[in-house]
Amino acid sequence: MKCKMTKAENMRSMDNLKKSGMSRRGFLISTLVGAVGGLLGVSLLKYKNQMRSEVFIAGIANYTDDIASVILSGMKELGISPAEIKGKRVLLKPNIVEVIKGASHINTHPLVIRGAIEAFLELGASKVIVGEGQGHVRDSYYVLEESGLADVLYEDRIPYIDLNNDSLFTLPNNGRFSRLNELSFPQTLRKVDLIVSMAKMKTHHWAGVTLSMKNMFGVMPGIVYGWPKNVLHYAGIERSILDINATIKPHLAIVDGIIGMEGDGPIMGTPCHAGVLVMGRNLPAVDATSARIMGVDPHKIAYLKAASNRLGPISERYIAQRGELINKVRKNFELREDIPAQRGLRLA
Repeated sequence: MKCKMTKAENMRSMDNLKKSGMSRRGFLISTLVGAVGGLLGVSLLKYKNQMRSEVFIAGIANYTDDIASVILSGMKELGISPAEIKGKRVLLKPNIVEVIKGASHINTHPLVIRGAIEAFLELGASKVIVGEGQGHVRDSYYVLEESGLADVLYEDRIPYIDLNNDSLFTLPNNGRFSRLNELSFPQTLRKVDLIVSMAKMKTHHWAGVTLSMKNMFGVMPGIVYGWPKNVLHYAGIERSILDINATIKPHLAIVDGIIGMEGDGPIMGTPCHAGVLVMGRNLPAVDATSARIMGVDPHKIAYLKAASNRLGPISERYIAQRGELINKVRKNFELREDIPAQRGLRLA
């Protein structure tokens, strides 16, 4: 399966859009309302808690590099075969928190998202969609345009789902870390086969770091949990991170650390060029590895410590590193002493 349309095919597609009267805005708005309506509802794939796991680290200097090829290499190293992806419906869940002019380091970069789209289609995925339930700005069309993601979605003809306003289903809280008895999720999560957390490598004002597990806050619908997910904040950010991941169980994580954020993240921090992508099937293992790359001890991050031996491994001896070595790519992110959640996190 081709991962992208040829230039000629793209031009014909654009001509067809013009003839049909559908503008760029029209296409993007149409994807915000029931873009997966034609999909058959299926249960989520079974998820195995892996107390030993593999994590792939790739060094990437710039967003203009061939990210799709790197992701394909990572999948091969992780033992993800084309047979595992062929015919599957894939949801890519990026980290789109806020849009501030000149601050692209806040969000998962659109070219990393494009690389993942191309990789999954190359492996035979029947459909790739992108979905987010951003925690601050409620206008999804504005977020798409200002983040640069609209360009990728429009050019590659990829549907986008506003997870804040999707129809809902409810599951018992399998984590039981917080006081919440049940959790409500967007129906889109039931209409795909694979959920991929595409996080940004950042420090965090309240949780210490925000990576693939914290990124799953964005699947929680704002129509239930508010902006910025106030119900979950009240229930406890770290407890809610654990509950969400224990209940919905994402299948893969890809962390964008090409340019991350240090200091007062996840919004007010400064860019930090780490030059890496980190991938794996098990989110705690991916986040523990990402934390070490940031110079952060994952055992000092409360939700990672609590996830250890329950949702996945965080100790190095239980994580098989593929690709680059942590010590080769380690980049100590700035940790602010005036932010309590970041004190004492530095990896020895």
